[in-house]
Amino acid sequence: MKIAIVGCGALGSYYGGLLSRAGHETHFLLRSDYDAVRRDGLKITSGEEELHVRPICARRPEEIGPAELVVVGLKTTANGILKETLPALVGPNSLVLTLQNGLGNEALIAGIVGAERTLGGLCFVCLNRIAPGHILHIAHGAVVIGEFGRPPLPRTQEVAKVITGSGVSCRVAENMEKAHWEKLVWNIPFNGLGVASAAGLEATLKGTAAKPLGKCLTTDLLLADAKWEKLARELMLETIHAANALGYEIPESAADYQIERTRSMGAYKASTLIDFERGMPLELETLFLEPLRQARKAGVDCPRLEAMCGTLERLAGMT
Repeated sequence: MKIAIVGCGALGSYYGGLLSRAGHETHFLLRSDYDAVRRDGLKITSGEEELHVRPICARRPEEIGPAELVVVGLKTTANGILKETLPALVGPNSLVLTLQNGLGNEALIAGIVGAERTLGGLCFVCLNRIAPGHILHIAHGAVVIGEFGRPPLPRTQEVAKVITGSGVSCRVAENMEKAHWEKLVWNIPFNGLGVASAAGLEATLKGTAAKPLGKCLTTDLLLADAKWEKLARELMLETIHAANALGYEIPESAADYQIERTRSMGAYKASTLIDFERGMPLELETLFLEPLRQARKAGVDCPRLEAMCGTLERLAGMT
C-alpha cells in the first residue's frame, strides 16, 4: 500500500515507521526533521528494542502524489495547513485517516476531501520525540479507527488489517464519536492538569492563573498527590456525564480504569505539557473547549472543566 504520513512528530513517525517496517511504501511529509530523516532514517526506541527504518522523505505533498491511505498525525493547532496539503495526496481511491486528539477533526477533513474519504482514529500510546528522527516509545500503542458519521464499512476493516499487520493492536469502533469521548476521559484530566498544575491547585480550581509559574506535574506526580488525583477523577466523571448526556453511554468505572492504567506509565509527560514547556501553541480547542461547549449544549454542568479551561487559556497567553 502507498501511504502518506502528514505530521511526522512523535505520533506520525511512530506509526509511519511501523508501517514502513511492514513493507508498505511509506512517504513522510517532513518539515524540521527532513534533513535528519533523509540522511539517517528514523529510529524508534521501545524498551530494549531499537527499530531503524528509512521512509521516503518529501518536503512537499506534490512530491508524494495521491496515496491509497493518508494518515494525519498533525497537532490540531496546525490544521490550517490541511486545506493546502491534502488535495495533492488524495486521488479517486484514497482514504484519509486522522489520528489527532479531541473533537472536530474528522469534520474538518471531510470538508476538504469529502466525507466518503474520511476515517477517524485515535491512539492510546505514550510517545516522545527526543531528537530529530528519534522517537521514544514508552508504553501502550493500540489504535481505534472508524468511519466519519456512519457505521464501519468493509474498507474500515481492511485499513485495520493493514495497521494490525504492522504490529499494532487496532480495533474498529462502531461509533467513532463515542470512542473520542472515551479517550477524552483520559486526555482532559492528564493533558489539562499537566499544564494547569503550573498555576497551582487553587488557581486550577478557580480558573485563574498568575505568574510566577510553578512546576508542571507529570502523570505520576499528579496521582501521587491525593488532591490532584481527586481533581483528575472529578474531571473524568464530568467528561463521562457529558458523554452520557450526548448518548454515548460510558460507565463511571471508566475513571477507575484510566487512573490505574495511567499508574503504569510512570513519569509521563502528556503532549500538551510538552508543548507548553516548549512555548508552543496548545491544543485547547479540540481537547478542552469543544468538549466543554458540547457538555453545555447537553445541559451538563462541568464546573471543574470550565475552571481548568480558564486556567489553561490564561497560561497559554503567558507563553
